Amino acid sequence: MGAAPDRALPARLEAALGPALGGLGVDLEGIEISPAGRRRVLRVVVDRDGGVDLDAVADVSRAVAAVLDADDVMGADPYVLEVTSPGVDRPLTQPRHWRRATGRTVRAELRGAEPVIGRVLAADTDGVELDTGGPAPTRLAYAAVARARVQVEFGSTTAREEEEG
Repeated sequence: MGAAPDRALPARLEAALGPALGGLGVDLEGIEISPAGRRRVLRVVVDRDGGVDLDAVADVSRAVAAVLDADDVMGADPYVLEVTSPGVDRPLTQPRHWRRATGRTVRAELRGAEPVIGRVLAADTDGVELDTGGPAPTRLAYAAVARARVQVEFGSTTAREEEEG
């Protein structure tokens, strides 16, 4: 039987990794630690404006490994490091998530109102403007949004326009 999980570990990791990741121009979107046999898997989720390509993932992996090698925050137990970007259907919980979803279709479940589906036109620190097909954009304050996710689109108009243009 293994030791109890260290519930403070993600916060300690975030504090240790934050400066290195900020220096690379990426945002730390999440830290997940899960058991995998006798090891643990440390999954570090990062993103930035314009997305994260394989070169950025490699840079982040090297930076995280260097921090973890210099710090004993993970302890003596073996672990496997995975660096990844958020999935396409990730929840939109921060203004930067909405900004990065500009041009994408989202579904927003609202507090006390029907859900709204629309394409993100613009996002700022207080809310987002969506094209919902009406005569004018729909403005949503983040405080009114209970949950929101980018919708996966296959063969979207935007993708077809880019191919044709």
